[in-house]
Amino acid sequence: MKRFITLLMTLGAAVLAQAAQAPAITSIAKGDMSGVQTARQVTVRTLAEWQKLWKEHAPEEKMPAVDFTTRMVVGIFLGSKPSAGYEVEILNVRPEGKDLVVEYAQKQPGRGAMAAQILVEPFHLVAVAKHAGPVRFLHVPDTR
Repeated sequence: MKRFITLLMTLGAAVLAQAAQAPAITSIAKGDMSGVQTARQVTVRTLAEWQKLWKEHAPEEKMPAVDFTTRMVVGIFLGSKPSAGYEVEILNVRPEGKDLVVEYAQKQPGRGAMAAQILVEPFHLVAVAKHAGPVRFLHVPDTR
């Protein structure tokens, strides 16, 4: 019985350690209207970088607070698109070796679909646990 309890405690500790390593995603802002007109992927590690990006993205809106001592911001901007129906969403963030991999999916209007003919700038910004190494963005199929 003592071995069984020890085994359970060891497994429980391993599960908790793995959960602590998986960076939690906190969505900061998502939508289809941004001042960022060109497609890009961003990694923001300091308050100064965040202020600069937010001023370009949404200068009239209040900048969300981020604790850059423990967190950083990653995001995707699709740039200017010709109609409604375009979306981007960061689905997952995971460590892979020394890298942090940001998995994201995109949607666009289907062929022949009715969509409002307005310019949109889809984006998604999330806060994740601070990571000192490289950040890679990986487009994955949309399964939503």
